[in-house]
Amino acid sequence: MIAIVDYGMGNIASVSNALTSLGYENCITDQASVLEEATHIILPGVGSFQAAVEEIDTRGLRPILSRLSKDKPFLGICLGMQLLFEKGNEGGNSSGLSLIPGSVEKIETDLILPHIGWNTLEIMGEQNVFKGFQSKHVYFVHSYRANTPKEYIVASTEYGSDIPAVVQNGKVVGMQFHPEKSGDTGLGLIQTFIQQFK
Repeated sequence: MIAIVDYGMGNIASVSNALTSLGYENCITDQASVLEEATHIILPGVGSFQAAVEEIDTRGLRPILSRLSKDKPFLGICLGMQLLFEKGNEGGNSSGLSLIPGSVEKIETDLILPHIGWNTLEIMGEQNVFKGFQSKHVYFVHSYRANTPKEYIVASTEYGSDIPAVVQNGKVVGMQFHPEKSGDTGLGLIQTFIQQFK
C-alpha cells in the first residue's frame, strides 16, 4: 500500500487517481500508524512553502516523515519536492524537512512567473533510473526552484535559467513538475519510482 500524506495542501485526489490507474493500492492519510505500514510515501503539495510547513508541524508529521524517509521510498511532488530541502523563503524563511541538502528560492528569470506549462526533461547520467524519460514533456506549475548541489540533481529543465526537475538522495526523490498531470509520461515516472525504489 502506498500512502499519500494528507496535510491539507495538495493535489491529493489526482495523485490517488494516478496510482489507482496504475493498479496500486493507496490511501490518503495523516496518521502515523498508517504511514508506518506503507511501502512507499508520497508527499504532494500545492501552495506556499511556509503555509505547508506550518500545516505539517501542526499535524505533528515532521518527526514521522523524517524517520520513515530513512527506510521507505519517499516521493515529493511539486511543493512536496520543495519541502524535502532544508529551508525555503516563500512567505518568509521556514525550515523544510532537511531530507536533501539545499534551499528553495524564487526562480531568477526574465520570463513570466509562475512557470506554467510543458517542459522537457534533461536527464543526468547514464546510470539514472529515469534515463528513459530523456526529452519527455512534463507539466510544471511553480515560481520557486531548488538550489542544491549537482550530485542531487537527477534531471533538469530550462525556464530562463536551469531548474532542477528531479532530485534524489538515496530513496528520497523529488519531482518539481506534476507527474499526475503529465499524461502517460507522468504515469511512467511514478511507476518507475515505485518499481525502482524499494
